Amino acid sequence: MSFEKLGLSENSLNAVKRKGFVKPTDIQREVIPRLLSGNKDIIGQSQTGTGKTAAFALPLIDLIDEEIRNVQAIVITPTRELAIQVADEINSLKGRKKIRVFPVYGGQPIGPQIRNLRRGVHIVVGTPGRVIDHIKRGTLFLSNVDYFILDEADRMLDMGFIEDIENILRHTSKEKRVLMFSATIPREILGLARRYLKNYEVIKIQDKSLAPELVEQGYFEVRPNKKFSLLCRILDSREFYGIVFCQTKKETRELTSRLVARGYNAEALNGDIPQRGRERILERFRRRRTRILVATDVAARGIDVKDLTHVINYSVPQNPEAYVHRIGRTGREGKKGKAITFVAPWESPKLRDIERVARVKIKEMTHPTGHGRRKRDIPRVS
Repeated sequence: MSFEKLGLSENSLNAVKRKGFVKPTDIQREVIPRLLSGNKDIIGQSQTGTGKTAAFALPLIDLIDEEIRNVQAIVITPTRELAIQVADEINSLKGRKKIRVFPVYGGQPIGPQIRNLRRGVHIVVGTPGRVIDHIKRGTLFLSNVDYFILDEADRMLDMGFIEDIENILRHTSKEKRVLMFSATIPREILGLARRYLKNYEVIKIQDKSLAPELVEQGYFEVRPNKKFSLLCRILDSREFYGIVFCQTKKETRELTSRLVARGYNAEALNGDIPQRGRERILERFRRRRTRILVATDVAARGIDVKDLTHVINYSVPQNPEAYVHRIGRTGREGKKGKAITFVAPWESPKLRDIERVARVKIKEMTHPTGHGRRKRDIPRVS
């Protein structure tokens, strides 16, 4: 099916062509016509990197009345990085339509956000905490919102944002349409839907496996005191550009220090780093000036970096949903990637649970040879 058959306006079709989109992805094919001409609320199950932002952005752009300077749609995201990316994506698709899209998130002064909101915004993209802050200050009114989009709902749940989401929903119009997007659909998300959605349908895109098809998944059984040397051997044995996931902020700092001491081009990304510093780290990573990003789940949420070759779970993810989100950082846009998980002998039941819930097969891998390169063997990185 082509974009022309989905009911989009000529403006949106031209924007799609300028972006280089050839044909709609599965989630776009299912959501776009339903949002344009239907009246049901939607829960969409789709992985990161499958084009879900365009799936709701394109019809929203067509549906928004540019003459009305009120907030007509709000998109809630779990992190500021994702809020910025979603706002940028919507702006890149609006073509000649004169609509204002504005992200609101914590970690930056609220004054400029208030001034922008007062000038008139059609679509707000924001994180839960900052959206609630604006509601309390009377600088964001959602009573006339026609569309409420919850992006990455399962991560909202994991990060403890569900009460905040319910708080925001209580300030919106009962006549609005709601779209929820999630890589997985835990029962808590369905409970939220039953409380706040009217007549909704669930769209599941990937029936066989929740993991991206182009990601080769494997694991090493390794004791904790051997993990670092194994990581170094992996880094030495192939061209590596990817993310190493850790469970805690302390672990990201310690692992990064050890890698840098060995001469690897690595940086840590965690919630203790100020927003401006995080943005600089991500920019270096996008430009490949940093090849190894050592991150926590929360800090890496919403990272959209192309062509990552690897994701390494230095620590086993806390749950199957976190596993799916982690490995979804690679294997995107038609390019293959590898996801490697380090598993202690006593963590096998946890791995089996991930396989069962995420409907994936994670193969045991043979340990690479070598001992990791020494500092003196590493060319200095400018």
